[in-house]
Amino acid sequence: MDNVLQKIEQMRLVPVVTIQRIEDADEMLGALVAGGLPVAEICFRTDCAEEAIKLAVKKYPDMLVGAGTVINKEQCERAIKAGAKFIVSPGLSEEVAEVCKEKDVPYLPGIVTPTEIMKALSLGLTNLKFFPAGNFGGLKTIKALSAAFPQVRFMPTGGVSLENMNEYLSFPKIFACGGSWMMKGTGKEIEEKTRAAVAAAKGE
Repeated sequence: MDNVLQKIEQMRLVPVVTIQRIEDADEMLGALVAGGLPVAEICFRTDCAEEAIKLAVKKYPDMLVGAGTVINKEQCERAIKAGAKFIVSPGLSEEVAEVCKEKDVPYLPGIVTPTEIMKALSLGLTNLKFFPAGNFGGLKTIKALSAAFPQVRFMPTGGVSLENMNEYLSFPKIFACGGSWMMKGTGKEIEEKTRAAVAAAKGE
């Protein structure tokens, strides 16, 4: 479990990938790998998400593949069975947390309030997704929450872009940023945007 979180922290960025058609999966995922960012949070809200995770795990064995938008126990079990190495939710689900604990898979639940953070801590969760970051005060709010909860680390998602990601990443309590901005366009465009994001995260 720690190994997966370390990989996410090393890469600093987690592309949020929504695959509407399985025929598009290979091009989209291949573009991320070619762009130097072999990690994907595949949203579990489309009909082909499960199949896309299986494809990613099989075709790109070195890629860190997770499932996003997981909102219940059944989805979580299916995603992990398909090969997801980490689970992300838009909110906090106790039943998803239980499945992840049982399967020893990292769970990054979405939070925005002190009450939700306290709930996450009661479940033993300290690496949390701050979502939607742009709508809830962004870095300013994360800094305020960090003062009250120094044991928590955040992955802001929602409203993160190439222009503002380094502002987030410069804060020590942020271990990675999630975003979908690099996933727009053709495979070539995705590759180029990914390469630019990787270079920016490295300060190049």
